[in-house]
Amino acid sequence: MTVEQIYTGCLAQGAYYIASNGEAAIIDPLRETQPYTDRLEKDGVKLKYIFETHFHADFVSGHIDLSKKTNAAIVYGPTAKPEFEAIVAEDNQVFDLGNIKIKVLHTPGHTMESSCFLLIDENGKETALFSGDTLFLGDVGRPDLAQKAANLTREELAGLLYESLYNKILPLPDDVTVYPAHGAGSACGKNMMEETVDTLGNQKKINYALNQPNKDAFIKAVTDGLLPPPAYFGMNVAMNKKGYDSFDEVLKHGLKALNADDFEAAAESTGALILDTRNDIEFAKGFIPQSVNIGLNGDFAPWVGTLIVNVKQPVLLITDNGKEEEAITRLSRVGFDNVLGYLKNGFEAWKNAGKETDTVNRITPEQFALEVKIGKNRIIDVRKESEYAAEHIEEAYNKPLAYINDWVKDINPQEHFYLHCAGGYRSMIAASILQARGYRNFTEVEGGFSAIAKTNIPKTNFVCQSKVLN
Repeated sequence: MTVEQIYTGCLAQGAYYIASNGEAAIIDPLRETQPYTDRLEKDGVKLKYIFETHFHADFVSGHIDLSKKTNAAIVYGPTAKPEFEAIVAEDNQVFDLGNIKIKVLHTPGHTMESSCFLLIDENGKETALFSGDTLFLGDVGRPDLAQKAANLTREELAGLLYESLYNKILPLPDDVTVYPAHGAGSACGKNMMEETVDTLGNQKKINYALNQPNKDAFIKAVTDGLLPPPAYFGMNVAMNKKGYDSFDEVLKHGLKALNADDFEAAAESTGALILDTRNDIEFAKGFIPQSVNIGLNGDFAPWVGTLIVNVKQPVLLITDNGKEEEAITRLSRVGFDNVLGYLKNGFEAWKNAGKETDTVNRITPEQFALEVKIGKNRIIDVRKESEYAAEHIEEAYNKPLAYINDWVKDINPQEHFYLHCAGGYRSMIAASILQARGYRNFTEVEGGFSAIAKTNIPKTNFVCQSKVLN
């Protein structure tokens, strides 16, 4: 028997490959299927099942493409209503896979169809739990995403989640290995651990949600401090439920190399967003006016989904040479399939064609420390609330990047301000959005708070982020 976690850091997402005696199953696959089909061929096994723990909100699963390529059956838990051929399993239904078995545990709460899959080995021992978004390490799935579809409040969904966890999961043996669908960084939970594998016994000891004295306390604990979900989540759910274009077609459509003139013409005629995926250092030095910078070197796909929102938005890409396919692939993982092409030879081609360019007014942290006047100059910190609460520059305002579409309208274009994040990635995203919307009276600080903290700038006392979160 083989059990392998395939973890994707950008999405903080875990897919799982299970093989036994010539047969295989994949749980919650990513959009691009080639790595899975290559692995199946390498191992000489046949894919029998594609198990989906629920209709995912934060990424588009590869279940449909993978099923078409392998003839494997797609399996959902009870109450799921996919608009394509699939097995909707019963609670406690058992699926044979080689010499092992996979048992469906219906665990509503995160969503109504949410299910965990329990692996039972050759000896009949309950060995591993693929817990989806029901149970994370250090946390549980947020109970507010399915409110509209289920016609339930988040408190009612949290109550269902309590019953699922305490009646279905906690009675399992302590030595069962827990394989969650997500880890730290995912917006599907609020307090996830960095680790991606643990025992159920350890989670019973340390997971706050599994240590509540009663149902009411559980509901309060898991609903407290939930941030609004990213706006693209609903669109991804719809794609996972209804279907989507083949990834192969999406890639073929997006991999159109355009020279500078054709790229400019496409931008003007289609209203496409120009998405520059280079790192913040390169972008600051020069970019196409009105383009938005979200670097491939960070949490690219989730930020695209959070800030651009509409998955049907036409996109034109600027990438480093050789990174075009990676950018299109990572966009497709969150449903942004409408890439019209990319600038051949990147930003250098634009510059060499003599076309107009723009820059961001970026200064070093040392320069910032010399010129800023705390209490007089406006400083905007675009980190998350928890990062800001842990430690920040005195008198700085916290305006998280995730909500820039809300707070940008409150910016006074006549008042100069300084802009920073933790390391420069998010503040450059913010800078590009601000400039695209006509705000130019600001200075962005290179290296962010991690670099600023090494200067003599006055800061608040540090508070551990775990205390802030809890």
